[in-house]
Amino acid sequence: MMVYDNSVVRRDPVRRARPKVEAGGIAMVESIRRLPGDKAYRVLESGPTILVSTRNKAGRTDLMTVGFHMVVSHEGVLAAVISPGDFSQRSLAETGECVIGVPGVDLAEKVVDIGNCSGYDVDKFDHFGLTPGDGDRVAAPLVNECLANVECTVLDDSLVSDYGGLVLLNAEQVWVNTRRQEHRTFHHNGDGTFNADGEFLDLRERMVLWKEYQT
Repeated sequence: MMVYDNSVVRRDPVRRARPKVEAGGIAMVESIRRLPGDKAYRVLESGPTILVSTRNKAGRTDLMTVGFHMVVSHEGVLAAVISPGDFSQRSLAETGECVIGVPGVDLAEKVVDIGNCSGYDVDKFDHFGLTPGDGDRVAAPLVNECLANVECTVLDDSLVSDYGGLVLLNAEQVWVNTRRQEHRTFHHNGDGTFNADGEFLDLRERMVLWKEYQT
């Protein structure tokens, strides 16, 4: 903005970030910082941090903390990354079943602690004071303290070795805990920090192309 005073032109003292023009003519603002491509998860890992529950054929249960997952289709296909070699992944490969538990933010510290130890060494349900529940479709236990639980069966595990444990799951049954007072989930930023859900926005009336998914 230009300020005129007695025919003398002065520049407004408020300075704005000047775009830097790089090779190829792309303008970059100084306030924007770069991250390498392998850090994309730090801006895209937006789904709620989850627990994956398994029960192997010997009857031993386990819990695993997972941050990499997504909904693949409206038909109940899900994707999750469950690291090869982990106790949970071996149980999943053995049985083809698991439960995805969605914890509330009040369980955040416990969920992080669950991710810091191995099912080879500790019974996580017992150690962390969580309650296993019975589902309808799979032998893996529900996590009663979670906001929701999704019983799943393995749809495709052919990419496990190539992509660090990527597995496609089919959601068989969903359970929602209506008695929980805490309804906020929390989201990992990929660096040990988390965001909790904030303001609830109801924009259903604006989503005119997606009415069939609102019932």
